[in-house]
Amino acid sequence: MRLRSKALGVAAAAAIAALALTACSSGTTAEETPTAEAGTFASGDENVLIFGVVPDTESTQNNWEPLSQYISIVTGKDVQFFEAADYTALIEASIAGKVDIAALSGFTYYNAWKNGADITPFAGIVSGELTEPGYYSVAFANPSSGITTIEEFAGKNICFVSETSTSGRLFPALALKEAGIDPTTGVTPVFAGKHDASLEKVVAGTECVAGFAEDAVADPAIAAGEVVEVSRQIVPGAPIVYQNALPQSVIDVLVAELSDVTLEQMVEAGVEIADVEAAKEWMAALKPVDDSYYDVIRDLCEQLPEVEACA
Repeated sequence: MRLRSKALGVAAAAAIAALALTACSSGTTAEETPTAEAGTFASGDENVLIFGVVPDTESTQNNWEPLSQYISIVTGKDVQFFEAADYTALIEASIAGKVDIAALSGFTYYNAWKNGADITPFAGIVSGELTEPGYYSVAFANPSSGITTIEEFAGKNICFVSETSTSGRLFPALALKEAGIDPTTGVTPVFAGKHDASLEKVVAGTECVAGFAEDAVADPAIAAGEVVEVSRQIVPGAPIVYQNALPQSVIDVLVAELSDVTLEQMVEAGVEIADVEAAKEWMAALKPVDDSYYDVIRDLCEQLPEVEACA
């Protein structure tokens, strides 16, 4: 700092010089003092990210472990799982800000959004052989039931996953309605809680003669002859969302590194996966999406007031 002291008294000049030395020794002025970046973390620890996952199979955490590893690699933070007891609990956690990032289903996202969750979808999951975000809702039946069409589901015990499952409730309700069956009164719904539980009940043939689940769960059983496929519908890719309360620098990294990445690229970055090809059935890649991508879910809910979670 340069001081022009010709017009100043000696004492004043000395005082200003002292202040100047103080300011220089601190390395910054009051106006230049850095402030902490705005934003909060669900854990209260800036070194930890809480990753919420939909509890849709018995191996949920294993299925999401590769993405968890990748998030840790690109952010440099410890990633801890929040595996809710059920879909509703994950919706509530999203609304309450108890997760920083989450892998939801389209219908779960819709319900969280509808109830005030301050979250933003930014990547959609591409599964199997698909090239864009999406997967399939599969209708299947016990081989001994003789069922080959959705119309034959009428009046029978039918397994669903949960009231807020996209491929295990919302799209199945659409399939039933298009077949002329009321999805709540035209069948006896049995909510299994998870996709693999829905499948297992149909395989057993005691509680349900037919049901619905996502393709990653249903297809191996179909190939093994444990159930017969009745029909399938393409479903919007499950969204990866972040809490808007996160610091912008963290959001920027998540969007830049996760919005468009393949499973192979995750492996190249250091993610450890025993069987990459098998893992692709769950998540082959991520592609950019935004809130408008899930307007199809909103439109379906307008068509399906019978579905409790659409009310």
